[in-house]
Amino acid sequence: MREIFCHKLQKQAPGLAYVPFPGELGQRIYQEISQEAWQLWLQQQTMLINEYRLNLTDSSARTFLSTEMEKFLFGEGSDKPAGFTPTEK
Repeated sequence: MREIFCHKLQKQAPGLAYVPFPGELGQRIYQEISQEAWQLWLQQQTMLINEYRLNLTDSSARTFLSTEMEKFLFGEGSDKPAGFTPTEK
């Protein structure tokens, strides 16, 4: 298992086993984002898809998610939808 310094979590952690996204952004994610941080993004992505009722066959929805992914992993973070309250488990 390869170890990387995770940009999102700011610590050494196991890296991803594969490039999870096409292009330069996918390569950057593979090189700088840990498995743990990627799982956090997948949870955020699921919440965004559900709350905004995104249709992933729509290119604007995919562009939105790509932008939010980059913000979440490398920027200031992805915002929660207005009025979002997580459900209790």
